[in-house]
Amino acid sequence: MKLGSVIGRVTLSKVVPELEGARWLVVSPFTREHFQRGTETPLGLSKDPSLVVYDSLGGGVGQTIGYVEGREAAQPFPVAPPIDAINAALVDDIFYNPFNP
Repeated sequence: MKLGSVIGRVTLSKVVPELEGARWLVVSPFTREHFQRGTETPLGLSKDPSLVVYDSLGGGVGQTIGYVEGREAAQPFPVAPPIDAINAALVDDIFYNPFNP
């Protein structure tokens, strides 16, 4: 699972029947730099490309989510739909304490 910040929503005019009524989120993935900056600095946008994530949990703009990509994204469905990323968690808080030997 990866973490990212929801930066927008997508509205589709046509969709495959298995995904009718679904919500779609535009997510900016977190990078190592996001964690190293800590909570004093706003997270902002990642330099990595954003992605569109299927959402059935109710994530909103500005929230941090945990998402899964690839084949695992289709696992919750009885018939695998054509999706590449799914929202797996709504994140309340992140605690990061790097190990420094």
